[in-house]
Amino acid sequence: MRNPWMGLVGDIGGTNARLALVDVEGRIRAPRTFANKDYASLGDVIADYVATTAGKKRPPCAVLAVAGPVVDGEIEFTNLHWTVSEGDLLAQFEFEAVELINDFAAQALACPRLEGADLRVLGPDLPKGAHDCPIVALGPGTGFGVAALARGERGDIPIATEGGHAGFAPSDEVEVEILKRMAAKYGRVSIERLLSGQGLYDLYGVLAEMRGETASLPDEAAVTRDGLVGDPLASAAIDRFCCILGSAAGDLALTFGARGGVFVAGGIGPRIAERLAGGAFRARFEAKGRLSDYVKAIPTHLVVHPYPAIVGAARRLEQLDRL
Repeated sequence: MRNPWMGLVGDIGGTNARLALVDVEGRIRAPRTFANKDYASLGDVIADYVATTAGKKRPPCAVLAVAGPVVDGEIEFTNLHWTVSEGDLLAQFEFEAVELINDFAAQALACPRLEGADLRVLGPDLPKGAHDCPIVALGPGTGFGVAALARGERGDIPIATEGGHAGFAPSDEVEVEILKRMAAKYGRVSIERLLSGQGLYDLYGVLAEMRGETASLPDEAAVTRDGLVGDPLASAAIDRFCCILGSAAGDLALTFGARGGVFVAGGIGPRIAERLAGGAFRARFEAKGRLSDYVKAIPTHLVVHPYPAIVGAARRLEQLDRL
């Protein structure tokens, strides 16, 4: 009997592991989400998924998008206690091939295949960027991911980065004060210290201190929930978060020359979609002084597809299948 599966793909973040199968036609099948806290290792998650989903024929290979830097086929997660290696997964599951790929590199690979309801325009509805120009995928979730996609006649090449750990650059006096207070708590302040779930909650707390108010909400989920329905302090934290995200996105567009477009992914963006579309994000994206005209021509989108890193991992699986 012919094996119906091309391979296993996954998106392994700091909080959840999402797995799916890719059939021989290249279609993504049976996506499922697992809470990492319920498992001792990624191998345990994969074993559970394969046993309950794949049937008698097991996937021959795997491409797994992981939240952090992959070095020599291994990752030690930044926001999770797991360490995963391609060699261990090859041995445990007898795969023919395994590749670990940075999760935002997978997001970047997915971007050219996302369209229609997969995306929401942020700012002006600009023409799609030129097909041979770089793309940037970035976004806040458990951490802050950044990757680029180099494009050309020979195909698309993802460029994994740790751009989320670049330094935070304040854009006004409020943000200068935020930086001072965050530095007192953490020392060096990276972009991720603000543009992440914990970052949103820290931002809420710092704004409360600056205003002489009480930060009564217990976590970032409550800040998002209450801020979207009128809590003044939580609402201010969300608005400031959108401003900082716009500034960082514009900086990264300049860094990579991303005339092919900037795509905001990650878990937080879709939850605050209306605020991101409200104008502050795009205004800060374009506020680049002498280079403002350059970034004004760059389209920005919010990724609302539920599994973009899985789409990218499946695309990488196709690339490997052709080698």
